Amino acid sequence: MTQVTSNQFPGLTSGNIHIKTPRMPVSPYDKSTIVSIYPKLIDEKKHTIYPGRFVIEPGTEKDPSLLVVGPSSWWKEMEEGQPYLEIPHSSMQIAQSVIMDYCNGIFGCDMGAKMPGLFWVPGKFTKQTITTYVDPETNVNYAQLLEKAKAKQRNFFQEIVKLADIMWARSQGNPLTISDDARIGAVALGMDNKPWLQDFKTVTLSPCRSCGELINTAYPVCKHCKAIINEEQAKAMNLQFAK
Repeated sequence: MTQVTSNQFPGLTSGNIHIKTPRMPVSPYDKSTIVSIYPKLIDEKKHTIYPGRFVIEPGTEKDPSLLVVGPSSWWKEMEEGQPYLEIPHSSMQIAQSVIMDYCNGIFGCDMGAKMPGLFWVPGKFTKQTITTYVDPETNVNYAQLLEKAKAKQRNFFQEIVKLADIMWARSQGNPLTISDDARIGAVALGMDNKPWLQDFKTVTLSPCRSCGELINTAYPVCKHCKAIINEEQAKAMNLQFAK
């Protein structure tokens, strides 16, 4: 669970001039916590802000994953010779943006009743303390938020499984038309009888720790990003990697 953080922005480049741009003091109390019951690794990159990379580990309904985020900033170019103007965004804005931007790009997600099980709460929490969260204004607690996330994710899985059935029929059984999300959803819903799931079940697939794509754990190297998954297995197979 990672948010790349630093009090020193690496700098900005204007033409051929590199300008060292320190960040304004960051409040240590400005924290928010993203909660995920989505069984897939999320690696969200925002290139216009800093810090701008947010990695959320796969979660489950029984064991949600958490990511604590702080504030991020972007820099506005001013008149020539003037320093850049830092535009800060609070941790709450960042947490909401991470979820919205990721979910908006997912097929079958309507950002309402059908979406991955992701939500955020203000404040810094751990798996032990998150259960004590209660919104002081609405009196909504963590258990209620978690149940809403579960319901939305089940609706989302049902939707993408239905769409996968349609794509499977229209493509006359082309496995390339079935997304990893649809396969994950079918497994989560216990729909093991899907014909497009049979090849998927013949091997043990799990998210790659590096890129998040589903991989066959029987092999030591990820076929997508080429990261070494199991160093001991790679050594046993006498595999040599370029450095």
